[in-house]
Amino acid sequence: MSGGHFNYQQYHCDNMADDIEKLVRANDSTATDQWGYKIGYGFKPETITRFKEAVATLRRAGAMAQRVDWLVCGDDGEDNFHKRWEKEVPK
Repeated sequence: MSGGHFNYQQYHCDNMADDIEKLVRANDSTATDQWGYKIGYGFKPETITRFKEAVATLRRAGAMAQRVDWLVCGDDGEDNFHKRWEKEVPK
């Protein structure tokens, strides 16, 4: 079955986390995009810290939703659900 209870929307969490990581990497860049706008936002370090916190939270939420998805779709039983939760959901 491979899940599907949430219409695979849990992957949106990882996509958002990826996008935020790109913002973090580009934050201090002075390079410009194709329209001449600077790609770095120049956010303060404490803001970037919050961005990194958001990335971790989104990755955790995506992993949690994946585990629940597989349980309710019958791909995992409860015992396997708990084992995989411990292994795959970031602390």
